[in-house]
Amino acid sequence: MGTLTCPRHMFLWGLSAVFLFAFASLYVQIPGLYGNEGILPARYQMRFTGKTLLELLRDSPTLLWLGPRLGLNTQQGMELICLLGVLLSFGAMVMNPLRDSLVFFCLWALYLSVYQVGQVFLYFQWDSLLLEVGFLTVLVAPLNLLRQTPSRHHDAITFWLIRWLLFRLMFASGVVKLTSRCPTWWGLTALTYHYETQCIPTPLAWYAHQLPVWFQKLSVVATFIIEIPAPFLLFSPIRSLRLGAFYLQVLLQILIILTGNYNFFNLLTIILCFSLLDDDHINFWLGYRKKMKYHQGGQWAWSQAALSWTAFLIALTVYVFVAYWATVYFGLEINWEKKSLSSKTEFTYYQFNGFLKTVIASSIWLGLLSLFWEVVTTMLRCASVQGIFWKLLSIAQWAIFASAAATMFAISLVPYTYIEYESSSSIWPSVRKAYGTVERYQLVNSYGLFRRMTGVGGRPEVVIEGSMDKNSWTEIEFMYKPGNLSSPPPFVAPHQPRLDWQMWFAALGPHSRSPWFYSLVHRLLQGKRDVIALIQLEESRYPFGKQPPAFIRAHLYKYWFTEPNEDGSHPQQWWRRQFVEEFFPAVYLGDPVLDSLLSQHGLKDKVQMRERPETLVPRVLRLIREHVRTLSGPLVLWSLFSTAVAICLVKGLFSMPPRDSKCEPSPTEPKSRKTEDTAPPGAQGDKLQKDSESPHRPAEGDGGKNSQRSPRKQK
Repeated sequence: MGTLTCPRHMFLWGLSAVFLFAFASLYVQIPGLYGNEGILPARYQMRFTGKTLLELLRDSPTLLWLGPRLGLNTQQGMELICLLGVLLSFGAMVMNPLRDSLVFFCLWALYLSVYQVGQVFLYFQWDSLLLEVGFLTVLVAPLNLLRQTPSRHHDAITFWLIRWLLFRLMFASGVVKLTSRCPTWWGLTALTYHYETQCIPTPLAWYAHQLPVWFQKLSVVATFIIEIPAPFLLFSPIRSLRLGAFYLQVLLQILIILTGNYNFFNLLTIILCFSLLDDDHINFWLGYRKKMKYHQGGQWAWSQAALSWTAFLIALTVYVFVAYWATVYFGLEINWEKKSLSSKTEFTYYQFNGFLKTVIASSIWLGLLSLFWEVVTTMLRCASVQGIFWKLLSIAQWAIFASAAATMFAISLVPYTYIEYESSSSIWPSVRKAYGTVERYQLVNSYGLFRRMTGVGGRPEVVIEGSMDKNSWTEIEFMYKPGNLSSPPPFVAPHQPRLDWQMWFAALGPHSRSPWFYSLVHRLLQGKRDVIALIQLEESRYPFGKQPPAFIRAHLYKYWFTEPNEDGSHPQQWWRRQFVEEFFPAVYLGDPVLDSLLSQHGLKDKVQMRERPETLVPRVLRLIREHVRTLSGPLVLWSLFSTAVAICLVKGLFSMPPRDSKCEPSPTEPKSRKTEDTAPPGAQGDKLQKDSESPHRPAEGDGGKNSQRSPRKQK
């Protein structure tokens, strides 16, 4: 790979934006989810047992233990943490010096703090992924305190950890679809159900659902190709194969974004893909072409041309092999008469399981060899740095980051091998012990998205109804999840309405598997405004805004997307539904059945703690909450993001570089001293010749800084 300055800047800026989305989205929902009168009050998770602060942090690493020292209750502590996260991530987006390892360490610690008390509403794979990426970013981001660091040769090592995480995420997501033995994935029919059964579809999901079955099955085959063999190209020594893998992964994530609301998950995955880029390719996006090197006499460098053609032929061979593999193992056949393409799985579960055992072991060795290559090449670059002090500093950096990368790789093997039992059992006990030590900090995690396809017989949906007399019932419509048959699916990402998500999970089983649902019913009977705001922000759209319902019940329905009209136009309704059964019986406030369920799961209201005199920090938090209370989650997120982007654009206009300048290291990352004034006198002529050929150096007379140097200073 070439230099990584621009990809690293893109990665850090993008991750700052994702942290902004995550903290802001959670902040607007804290009162209803975790407040003292919320669904799952977070204060129940904070048990002060007389232990010291260090013991409390060891058992449950969260900064909320410091809340009482600031005069804050648990809800106010969560709000303060989220606001600090928003402020830091917003600052990192608009100010390059704040994209610092210390800042990202703070963002990781803040999100880990709310994750520890988030309970079921924060136990999603993308929350764990954000924590793992956030910790790795501490290694990727520069430490701006050391402004005189001459080079960042270790970028290749730290960026390799991002690639390894991307590999584990995508490969595991593809493998679990087949190891789960889900008949829809094995029958290649999963996408005929996916668009209407996912948690919160978008309007485009309705149109994607209408595509012919042969195209849906072909799309499943393409998903398997992108998620199982394509991730191995992330470690290819051939640059074109890595770039091909980049575009395949980004294409998949964009299609998911268009058809489903998966908050910041797909954006975060795209940001991980930036680890496959280098400055040359980004300069290619910007319209800069790399100059070809010539030998004396104007002849092409035949060795470079031969190497390029060899790489091209190898890449072409790999793509042909993957296409042949897909044709054979998925039985792809074109029907020219019907203008369709048939496909079916041509291998068995036991064949795939045997293949998986071999591939898991091979992938571990491939990762180890790839990491070893990055470590060795980085060491050679560090050893070639001129100047004793800078050489020692570069070697020290190399030793630190190489050790950190080796450690992270080792402990990541434990959750990675969960997808195959025999490989998992062969991990060294010492590695397992190390993983168990850091597991609570979410440094490495296991992944596997869309393991099984739900809603094959129709999308299950819980509909809550309220009544004042137990005779006439009125449906309580949510803002985002399907309910009203005429309401179109919304675009809500990157905001995640976490109550709507949990309602989707609740519909997949009996209410006993979702005890938080009892607390939701209890709060609605009490008429708690913070909980109602999670369902409907506009009081006019909530049928019991003036008076809480006397009774509440819940029914289970099956939902399906409607079909287009005969003329191909869109029907008046987006959904059709059918009643299935009663999900939760009618209860009232003080109902013995409801009280018993609340007590059984520890959700009964406890004695309120004595209110302390309001100090400055709680007063500021209350004022901010009053201003944000009436704003929707997507509006808050996009307002913050648009403001940050506008500030960046204004800064860019006022500090626009020359027209022909390219992606160069920032002033805080000066180039290696080897190319500066420490070059040996005998190599001066070679240096000048290289300078004239370098595609990253301004040409003579273009106003660049080199044209202003005196001969003495150049020497």
